[in-house]
Amino acid sequence: MKNNVTVKKWLAVYTRPRWEKKVNQLLGEKGIESYCPLNKIRRKWSDRYKIIEEPLFKSYVFVKVSEDERKDVRLTNGAINFVYWNGKPAVIKEREIAAIRRFLDEYEQVEARQVEVKVNQRVRITNGTLMDQQGTVLDVRKKTVKVAIDSLGYILVAYIDKTKLTSAQA
Repeated sequence: MKNNVTVKKWLAVYTRPRWEKKVNQLLGEKGIESYCPLNKIRRKWSDRYKIIEEPLFKSYVFVKVSEDERKDVRLTNGAINFVYWNGKPAVIKEREIAAIRRFLDEYEQVEARQVEVKVNQRVRITNGTLMDQQGTVLDVRKKTVKVAIDSLGYILVAYIDKTKLTSAQA
């Protein structure tokens, strides 16, 4: 059994504004596993349109570190501190990181909105890339479904057909 100090967990790191990509790069150079979810956005320049990559979560980068490596993360230029939840660093589940990756692979121009998490109906997605993922539906309008990522208090907005949802109890 691994010592608790050497077990690696995904944590959220708060960064300086607009430093997400740089912090992700610096962490990689230190050999620390990190993930900065990037969203492809179509922007209009004066003479053309261009696809650019922007961080999905402003001022956040995810790191998979052990307790021993946390100090190295804090000492990284641009990293401010870990995000805390109930007095402890907020642990992000591996399946939530995987869901974010799949979500960004399937959908373009994704939007992340910070919200106050409220308990509503639990649902399971029955089809598509996010199949078998469960979440709390915060709002459903036509094809827009807001699925809460509990660890961060953020939601991802996707255009998912209502027919692809079922009650989590079913």
